[in-house]
Amino acid sequence: MFTRLGLQIALIVFIADLATKWLAINLLSEPPRVLEALPFFNLVLGFNRGISFGLLNSASPAAPYLLSLFALVVIGFLVVWLRRADHTFEAVGLGAIIGGASANVADRLADGAVTDFLDVHISSYHWPTFNLADTAIVCGVILFIIYTRRDRAL
Repeated sequence: MFTRLGLQIALIVFIADLATKWLAINLLSEPPRVLEALPFFNLVLGFNRGISFGLLNSASPAAPYLLSLFALVVIGFLVVWLRRADHTFEAVGLGAIIGGASANVADRLADGAVTDFLDVHISSYHWPTFNLADTAIVCGVILFIIYTRRDRAL
């Protein structure tokens, strides 16, 4: 039951992320522009050739494949973990992480980089641009932390 739930969440995140990346590319690339959605939030197109926050950024043609291979190993580990899930928070958290990581792998293999377009800022300070997959990964990790701490809180 929990495995199915986690895989359904992963599929929803995967499809939603790739759809929003497609929309962002089509809305923001020609001409290149920034759309101000809120005083602290913009839509702006960016491409990350590294991992989180641009770490391990490389122009090497092998980089997308090496980073994707590493992510696929992690995804495989998380799928095995999901098969042992025994709680809704655990399954949803793992599903969100798996879906987000899978979508970023698909994007990286298709384009050589991960498409980012969500820009949160306070005054002139901008958080690194991110996407729906990154948001799902962070939310999945938060749910997973809540799950692991639940016994200690009771």
